[in-house]
Amino acid sequence: MTQVVRLKVKKLVEQANLPRYAHVGDYGDLAADLYASEQVIVQPGATVAVPTGIAIEFPSTHGALVEDRSGLALKGLTTLAGVIDPGYRGEIRIVVTNLGATAFEVKAGDRIAQLRIVQRIEAEFEEVTELGEARRGAGGFGSTGV
Repeated sequence: MTQVVRLKVKKLVEQANLPRYAHVGDYGDLAADLYASEQVIVQPGATVAVPTGIAIEFPSTHGALVEDRSGLALKGLTTLAGVIDPGYRGEIRIVVTNLGATAFEVKAGDRIAQLRIVQRIEAEFEEVTELGEARRGAGGFGSTGV
């Protein structure tokens, strides 16, 4: 059964769209679509913040991650800096970079990213001189083969 978290969303501009899931239910989407509230041209190699025209009130127990839309990523538009903390109440702006060779036009109302709601877990960090053994060890990128 899916856990439902109620989030308050404030439209900062009339033409803004609230986040929404394209597919819901037992096998619904992991993240909700986020929409651009105005037109933005992203030049090749440029990084810009695309406004959504919304602000969200998260409970202290949750926040969100902003993720790529796979179709846009294939076209070279990728998201960056996508953590939204529970206490943030400002406009959600999507930081994107155009990795493509041509300018990318984002139109008002376009789905620009995905919002993945996450439960906040606070860790305590303890300094130690040794770490326990694990099968992977210190192997990093590519350590399990290509």
